[in-house]
Amino acid sequence: MMKRRKWTLNEQANFLKRMGELLSRGYPITEAMTSISLHLPSDRKEELYDCLIDLKKGLPFTDVLNKLGFHRDLIGYVYFAEQHGSFAEALLEGSGLALVKDKDMKKLIKLLQYPLLLIVITGFLFVFVQKTLLPKFTNLFNSMNLEANLFTKFLYSFDHYFPMFIFSLLLSLLAASIYYFLLFRKLPALKQRTQLVRIPILGSILKLFFTHYFSIQLSFLLSGGISVFEALQLFENNKRQPFYSELGSEIKRKLITGEKLEEIIGAFPFFEKEFPLIIKHGQENGRLDQELRFFSQHCTECLEDQINKSLKTIQPTLYLFIGILVVSMYLAILLPMFHLLNGI
Repeated sequence: MMKRRKWTLNEQANFLKRMGELLSRGYPITEAMTSISLHLPSDRKEELYDCLIDLKKGLPFTDVLNKLGFHRDLIGYVYFAEQHGSFAEALLEGSGLALVKDKDMKKLIKLLQYPLLLIVITGFLFVFVQKTLLPKFTNLFNSMNLEANLFTKFLYSFDHYFPMFIFSLLLSLLAASIYYFLLFRKLPALKQRTQLVRIPILGSILKLFFTHYFSIQLSFLLSGGISVFEALQLFENNKRQPFYSELGSEIKRKLITGEKLEEIIGAFPFFEKEFPLIIKHGQENGRLDQELRFFSQHCTECLEDQINKSLKTIQPTLYLFIGILVVSMYLAILLPMFHLLNGI
């Protein structure tokens, strides 16, 4: 048999989005899946047909998605949806966030394509100028007692330090890879996330994502009539997501010892600093589920804004680097030539 083609994140998100839309219109899950399969390629139809057989045998929808190779965060949305009952709403929420992530990744690739092409072309041009043209002009200018200009010095410095920078970068990546495979993967999930949020720029984005995911799932569970303690028990039982499983277990343990929920949440560095205040306010007014829902939406908006800001700084930075390098090569040769012409 031919190896099945893996579902892309975009395919996964769109599938769950359409499932959520059909379920919200009153479709049973099997009929919704059958309807969606009619619009998919033949290989996907076969996979969904197998899924229908599994569902009719009583296999949970989360296990079906796991067999299809879906992302564990999306499976997590389905897992919690099966517990609180807001199935269609949870599918739409999870698929929406996944589509945003997929769109941002495509946007990043698109933003980098042209600058990276320019960097490659500029690199070849730099090597040609540095190894062929510049030495000849430098020898000529030295024979005529002309001092090297600022741009010539910059190019020689760049040629000297850039390989050292690349070597340092590769060495850092090697060290990070060794640390990841030998130490990081063996750490508890909570400690892993604690270290990840310390990474500049990426850490703040991860904080928003972790806060959004935990708050929206807890909101769905509480709105379904489940207590906080029972909700944490469900988090703990979700073994497909070790981080949230450990998180639920740790919060539950501290609640038993008498600590307040907002104080426990505030002690975790991978959550937004406003999160404990939201929880305290929600408990005081008796609308914790709604407060969590509003805050999760706020986190999503902040997440999109921060990613967009980060993406917008990447392309101008690359263009500035390329521009400085090209102008330096141009002026390193032309300025001494003007000096020569003035001396004639």
